[in-house]
Amino acid sequence: MTNPSCIEAPLPKGVSDFLPETADKITFIADSIHRVFELWGFRRMITPLLEFEHVLALGMGDELRSKTFRFDDRQTGRLLAIPPDITPQVARIVATRMHALPLPHRIYYSGRVLRQAQMQSGKSREIFQFGVELIGLDSPEADAEMVAMAVEVLKNLGFTGFKIDLGQVEFYRGIMDASGLSAEVQKQLQEAISKKEVSAVRSILESAGAPDRVKQEIALLPRLYGGREVLQEARSIAGNERSLRALDNLAQVVDILDIYGVAEHLTIDLGEIRGLDYHSGITFEGFVPGVGEAICSGGRYDDLTAKYGYPAHATGFAFNILALLASMSKRPEVEASSSRDFLIFNRKDERREALEVAQKLRSLGYTCARDIIKRDFDSSLEYAKKMNIRLLLVIGAEDCAAGQLYLVRVADRQSITVSEEELFDKDLDLKFDLQGENHG
Repeated sequence: MTNPSCIEAPLPKGVSDFLPETADKITFIADSIHRVFELWGFRRMITPLLEFEHVLALGMGDELRSKTFRFDDRQTGRLLAIPPDITPQVARIVATRMHALPLPHRIYYSGRVLRQAQMQSGKSREIFQFGVELIGLDSPEADAEMVAMAVEVLKNLGFTGFKIDLGQVEFYRGIMDASGLSAEVQKQLQEAISKKEVSAVRSILESAGAPDRVKQEIALLPRLYGGREVLQEARSIAGNERSLRALDNLAQVVDILDIYGVAEHLTIDLGEIRGLDYHSGITFEGFVPGVGEAICSGGRYDDLTAKYGYPAHATGFAFNILALLASMSKRPEVEASSSRDFLIFNRKDERREALEVAQKLRSLGYTCARDIIKRDFDSSLEYAKKMNIRLLLVIGAEDCAAGQLYLVRVADRQSITVSEEELFDKDLDLKFDLQGENHG
């Protein structure tokens, strides 16, 4: 037999294997998110892993296009692409396959996407996206619904002290359109503002010879961050109708979020413009303590489905599951999600009782495996410990009478003898606080 340690089997940089314990934690997080999506009336969509590149490119900006994996299709000779984002796929499907159905469409999805990353960045090229798209509504309430759902998911996952940063890209666009600055200068300013580089913003404005009014408006953008008072401060410097309309829209969304009771988690960031090429209104990002990147992001994108021939207003957001995993993988409830309930150790030559007991336990909702390999008790117990199985159930133990079973808590070897009736009693607390005679 080949020794696996002698096989060189590296992975490409930026992707990972997820072993069962980690995969269980990802499933736990995903199930919690999906439950919220379902409760809010969203229906699941499954998108393909491959698209024709020219079709997918219709729904992507330059940044996403530059990160897309492309290759030739041997069957057609056409260029294929692995999607770097699922939202353009949803837009294509809605526009081409669902246009005859009544609006709005409430869709959720989950999947992995691939994005090119610079070799030295250390970033993963594989992203787990779990998100929703609400298509067909041009309403502050629709935007507020996205934020409220994100807050509900984070609360359900046990987070406290998290923040949702709200932005409005139309506010920025209005100021830039009214500034009279060249496209090149606007591009430089966009990069500096996105990085919150106040001194760089001032330097660019000085070099461009911008009027004092424009300097004042643009120089304040990186500082327009905080509570609701930011809206009033922004209104005092905005000298154009487009920006004022954007502030009115943002204020309406905040009012609705007050009704949802999530105001404590909100901050306003009018200098946040990273979604400028993609979004058309409200944007938001979610941050949790101890994680340097956003764990969710989204916003309004009213122009996307039109690129596939079906104009429709839309808003949505997605969670980055691996960022969530990094922030909560050591929490007790997540750790518990990677464990299993029972391993059956059969000391009898006959297997019928072991198989029937296992089947009954599964019917009651417990996870249960049978240790089919012939080995001694200590070896079976050690296996259960390594496999993160909580209870070892021994059938045919020496001290047990007919109809009795020997139950061992793997973590500390505490044990009790139970009857089959007690074992199958749904009210019996088997959740690992075993009491009674200690045989360990």
